[in-house]
Amino acid sequence: MSELMDAPARVVSSPCIGICALDEQGYCRGCWRSGAEIGGWMRMSEDDRRRLMAHELPRRSRQAVAFAEQLAGRDRLQRALMPLTQAPAGLGWNRSELEDLLPPGPPVEAAVLAGLVPRPQGTQVILTRRTEALRNHGGQVGFPGGRIETLDRNPLAAALRESDEEIALQRSQVLALGYLDPFITITGFRVTPVVAVVDPAFIARPEPGEVAEVFEVPLDYLMDPANLRRVEIEHGGRIRHVMEYSWPGQRIWGATAAILYNLRRRLEQVS
Repeated sequence: MSELMDAPARVVSSPCIGICALDEQGYCRGCWRSGAEIGGWMRMSEDDRRRLMAHELPRRSRQAVAFAEQLAGRDRLQRALMPLTQAPAGLGWNRSELEDLLPPGPPVEAAVLAGLVPRPQGTQVILTRRTEALRNHGGQVGFPGGRIETLDRNPLAAALRESDEEIALQRSQVLALGYLDPFITITGFRVTPVVAVVDPAFIARPEPGEVAEVFEVPLDYLMDPANLRRVEIEHGGRIRHVMEYSWPGQRIWGATAAILYNLRRRLEQVS
């Protein structure tokens, strides 16, 4: 009995990121394993699993989403992000700023998709302007996304589902790269951003009940510190800070600007 208790736990490597849907070729759109490989995964040796993860699965991914190869600086971006294999923990990197303003109870879990589109003129970021009638953040600029529902296995699944519902972005047109740090909003949402490459052939079809407009902004503009202002406001009896970009015809501020700032800071830490 003591020998069993002292035996080390079996380590099983897995590429699963919680997106379990087979494409027309029979491969999972999340991990790129075949149905047979998924079913026999536990029976494989650890060496065989690691070989698949190191060579064959990345090859299948590259073939299926060739558009992602067009994204400039993709390797550096990948290194700056947290891996998709586990959603990031934490109450929100900005929580201290809002501690005395948050509604009671645990935050509502949400996720957004920061979609990067490789264009001939440079990488563009997909943003939406929400309809004025929405209960939360009506009329504001943001990323497609929303509340994580019970059937969503993780923030990535929620971000992909919401992007499909809001702007008709299909999973086959997305290659998720990784997570940014969770962010808390004044309305009590804990938002986990997913950074992804989006097929340049994608044509947005906004859901009129939620999205008034879909537009793109150059990533270089959003990553330039000179274009981001840190505005001081007095709210709730003390000075607080709000981030804001000035972009023609749009006000990109608050949570959206802060998420882009988080992306910039993570990129700055990668050589």
